[in-house]
Amino acid sequence: MKISIEEIAKIIQAQIVGDASICISGVNSIEEATSLDITFAIDNRFLKQIETSCAGAIIIPDSMELNKAIETQSVFLKTRDPKRSFFDLVSLFHPLLKPATGIHPGAVLGHDVIVGKDIVIEAGVTIGNGVCIGDMVHIMPNVFVGSETKIGSHTTIKPNVTIMERTRIGSDVLIHSGSVIGSDGFGFTQSSGMHEKIIHTGFVQIGDHVEIGACNTIDRGTLGKTHIGNGVKTDNLVHIAHNVKVGDNTLIVAQVGIAGSAQLGSNVIVAGKAGISGHIKIGDNAIIGPYAGVHSNVEQGKIVSGIPQMPHGRWRKVVSIISRLPEMRKKLFSIEKRLKELENKKE
Repeated sequence: MKISIEEIAKIIQAQIVGDASICISGVNSIEEATSLDITFAIDNRFLKQIETSCAGAIIIPDSMELNKAIETQSVFLKTRDPKRSFFDLVSLFHPLLKPATGIHPGAVLGHDVIVGKDIVIEAGVTIGNGVCIGDMVHIMPNVFVGSETKIGSHTTIKPNVTIMERTRIGSDVLIHSGSVIGSDGFGFTQSSGMHEKIIHTGFVQIGDHVEIGACNTIDRGTLGKTHIGNGVKTDNLVHIAHNVKVGDNTLIVAQVGIAGSAQLGSNVIVAGKAGISGHIKIGDNAIIGPYAGVHSNVEQGKIVSGIPQMPHGRWRKVVSIISRLPEMRKKLFSIEKRLKELENKKE
């Protein structure tokens, strides 16, 4: 596939700086792009990479100023949002393959299953009784869908996902491989020195426009539901425990663990490897830093980091001190020794 810069500019509504007639046949990163590729740069931090890039065309922000020497190296397309424009072109050069609609003969469907229009159910899929599947749903190989589950339209479930019974999944949801939705929570009660399992009778509800990363585990409610709001995006290897509530448009990065009955507001960002204790509340628009250990409520709009969590500015000061602790300890012992010597002289 080849497309001219002039055509690309029309698609992404860009201003051209350079030769509009040249053709592009691919997309690539700014480091690896060739003269036949188009790439992008978000801001002035990319200027050095632009100077050394071999890309045939580079999408840049409207505000970026280029010197004459750089302008002659490549063709530039100025847009308001270079990243968004670039990935619009990615989908143009690499369109998603659409499999033929229908139910593979190797799939197993239970009783009273309702399926919508233009669905794709691939080989090895097992669907329990009373499941309801919306229009244009794509269920890839070896997925298990438990009884009485509901899956909204335009949802894609990738291979080897397990969805336990009575799960509710909205529309335009993407669930990546290996995730388990609706497993039992980690609930036990102690009896006669033994840990007796608590029966979990709840379910998981996932809103619309949600993306669940690979190998996530989202536990069913002990009673009631674990709720993932609309527009939530989770990275790979995230664990969400029983009865957790995650507000709309929240981002949860890789290896985060959220304990039971925690409540996260809307537009929260939880950075990688953070741990959130159970039964606490994270306010809307809060940001939890990487590796943070959150043990108490976080107010709306606050940024916290550290173990235990504290205001991000304070944590930065703490971090700067930690590396100096051995030296400070040595100085402190030296001061103590001198004080004792002075006290002994006075005596």
